[in-house]
Amino acid sequence: MKVLNYPLSKITIFFIIGILAGYYLNPDLHYISFALFLALLSLTTSYFLSQKKKKLVTLFTLNTYLSAFFIGCLTLLFHTESLQKTNYTNCKKVFEKPQQITFCLREKLKSNDYNDRYIAIISRIENQNYTGRIIVNIQKDSLPNPLIIGNTIRLKTTLQQNSSPKNPNQFDYARYLKDKQIYAQVFATKSEIRINKTIKKDIWYYTAKLHSMIVNNLNKQHFAPTEMNVALALILGQRQEISSDIIQDYQFSGATHILSVSGLHVGFIMLLIGFVLKPIGNTRKGSFIKLIAILIALFIFAIISGLSPSVLRSVVMFSFLSIGNHLRRSDNTYHTLLVSLFLILLFEPYFLFDVGFQLSYLALFFIIWLQPVLKNIWNPKNKIVMNIWNVLTVSFAAQIGTLPLCLYYFHQFPGLFFVTNIVIIPILSVVMIVGILVMILAVFNAAPEFLIQILEKSIYLLNKVIHIVASFDSFVIKNISFNNYYLFSFYLFITFAIIWIKKPTYLKLCWALSAVIVLQISFIMTKNDIQSQQEIIIYNMKKETIISVKKGENITLISNKDFLKKTSKNGILNSYLVGNFSSLKKKVQIKNTLYFNNNKISIIDSTGIYQDKIQPDILLLIQSPKINLDRILKTLHPKIIIADASNSYTIQKHWKQSCLKQKIPFHATNEKGFYKIIN
Repeated sequence: MKVLNYPLSKITIFFIIGILAGYYLNPDLHYISFALFLALLSLTTSYFLSQKKKKLVTLFTLNTYLSAFFIGCLTLLFHTESLQKTNYTNCKKVFEKPQQITFCLREKLKSNDYNDRYIAIISRIENQNYTGRIIVNIQKDSLPNPLIIGNTIRLKTTLQQNSSPKNPNQFDYARYLKDKQIYAQVFATKSEIRINKTIKKDIWYYTAKLHSMIVNNLNKQHFAPTEMNVALALILGQRQEISSDIIQDYQFSGATHILSVSGLHVGFIMLLIGFVLKPIGNTRKGSFIKLIAILIALFIFAIISGLSPSVLRSVVMFSFLSIGNHLRRSDNTYHTLLVSLFLILLFEPYFLFDVGFQLSYLALFFIIWLQPVLKNIWNPKNKIVMNIWNVLTVSFAAQIGTLPLCLYYFHQFPGLFFVTNIVIIPILSVVMIVGILVMILAVFNAAPEFLIQILEKSIYLLNKVIHIVASFDSFVIKNISFNNYYLFSFYLFITFAIIWIKKPTYLKLCWALSAVIVLQISFIMTKNDIQSQQEIIIYNMKKETIISVKKGENITLISNKDFLKKTSKNGILNSYLVGNFSSLKKKVQIKNTLYFNNNKISIIDSTGIYQDKIQPDILLLIQSPKINLDRILKTLHPKIIIADASNSYTIQKHWKQSCLKQKIPFHATNEKGFYKIIN
C-alpha cells in the first residue's frame, strides 16, 4: 500500500499501538515516563550518529517508532482522569455515605421515562476541591424542569459507581462511560437539589443557549415537533428528543449515520461553501480565500452544534483535508488524513475506542482508497446515470470498509442500504442546505416561513422514505454472530483483496489467497471453540427465572411456562445466543433438581418444597420462597447459594446474613450479575 510509504503512517501505527497498550495493560505512569525518557535519549543519540554513519539510519528509525509507542501509551495515561489525584474516584467516602457535592451541568442527555439526564463536572466534595465528570439523573415530576446548562448545583448524596452488565453478552454501559471518563452517577429529585443563582457562562452555556433560542424561535413558527427533532439531529447533532420509532427506522434502513452529525454533514458544508464561492477562481489567492471560508464555516458549525466529540473530530478531519486540497500535493489526501488522525488522538486518545470515530475514519479511508476502483468498473455516458453510479460506488466503498466493524458491534446488516443512499441523498442535500440557512436565521428569529415549510416537508418526505425502506423487514439481517477472529480475518481479506484488484501481481494474489486461508482458519477456530463449550447460565431478570444449558451450539432453555411462550422476544436470551454462535433447540419447564455434569443443583421455588435426601452442590432460590434458610443449610450443606432476581430484595438480605453465619458463599444476581458454571 502506497500509504504505508509515508513515515507518518508507521509513526501513527506505533502511536496507536501505544494507546492500546496503555488501555489494556494499564502500566505504571512512572515506568512509562522513564521508558519514554530513555527512548528519546536513544533517539537523539542515534540521530546524530546516523548523520555520520548512514548504516545507523535503521537504528534511528527503530528509536522513532519506539518513542511513538511510548508517547501513545503516556498520552492515554495522562488523559485517564481516574489517575489524577484530584479526581473524585480518589475520594472513597463519597461512594460510601452521603457527602455535599457541588457540580456544574455541562451537557443535556436524552431523557428516559423516569429521569432528565445531564453530564456534569464536579468542583467540590464537602470542603475539598475535586474534578471529574458524572451523570446526573433528576427525577421527573409534574413540575417544569428549571435546570439549564451552566447551573451550579449542590446536592448531598452518595455517588453510585456505574454497574457492569448483569447478563452475558450485553452492552457494557459502564465501560462505555469509563471510556468517556465518567465513573459514577447521582440520582436526585428536584426538591433535593440547591441551584446556585450564579450561572457559569462558558462556551457550553452559550452553545446551549443558542440551541434553546433556535428551538424557541422555530416553535413560534409552528414547526412540526417530529420534523423539528429530526432537523435538530441532522443540523445540530441534538438527538435527545427523537422518538425511538424513528431511530429504529433509520437503523433498519441503514441510515443511522445521518442522525449523528459526522463527516457526511461536514462534507455537505464544504460542498455548499465551495458551490457559493465557485465564481472565485482557482488561483493561489482564490484557493486561499476558499480555504479560510471553509475553515471559518466549519468552526462556526462546530460551535452551533455544541462542540460534541463527533462534530469536533469531523471538523478537524475535514479541516485537514481542506488544507491538503489547498496545498495540491500528489497523494496528499492520505497524508492529511493521517495528520488529522494523529492530532485528534494526541489530544483525545480515548476517541480511539469510540465506535463513531472508528466508523468515520474507516468509511472515509475506504471511500478515498476503494471508490475510484469501483467507479472505473463502469463509465456511463448519461450524466444522471453517472451521478447515481457515483453515489452507489461511494456507498459501497464505505459499506465494505465498515461492514466487519458494524457486524462486530451491532450484529445486523441493512440489505437495502444502497437503495436508501440513492433515494435519500437528493432529499438530504435539500434538508442540509435549507436546514443550515434556517438554523442560522432562527438565531435572529428571522427564518422566513417558506424556508421552514420547505425544510419541514423535506424532512417529512425523508422520514417517509426511510420508514418505507425500513418496513421491508426481510432485507434487514439481524442477530449475526461475529467475534474478534472474524473481525481481524475479514479486514485482512478485504485489505489484500483490494491491493490485488488495484494492481494485480502474482505476489499480491498469494497474499490475498493467504488472507482467505486465515479467514477459513478463523471459521474453524470459532467452530471448535463453540463445540467444546459446555456451560450453564443463571440469568438476572426481574421477576423471572431463566436458566440456559449450553452444549456446543445447542441451547436448552429452562424457565416457567409463561416465559417459554415469549422467548423469541427476549433481548437477554437473544444477546447470549448471538454472542455465542448458538441456537435455541429445546425448552424445558423448571424442576426441583437439575444436573449439569458433576454438579447437582437443587431449586427451591415459592412452594418452599425441597428434597432433603439430596446433597446439592448448588442451591438455587427463586420466587421468594418462605423458608428457614438456616435450617436448610444445616441439612443440605450446599457449596454455594444463588438467588436470582425473581426474589424480593428484603428476603435476599436475610438470606445473605444466614450464609455469612454458615460461611457459605451467597450470590445474588441483582447484585453480582448472572452466575455461570463451566465444565
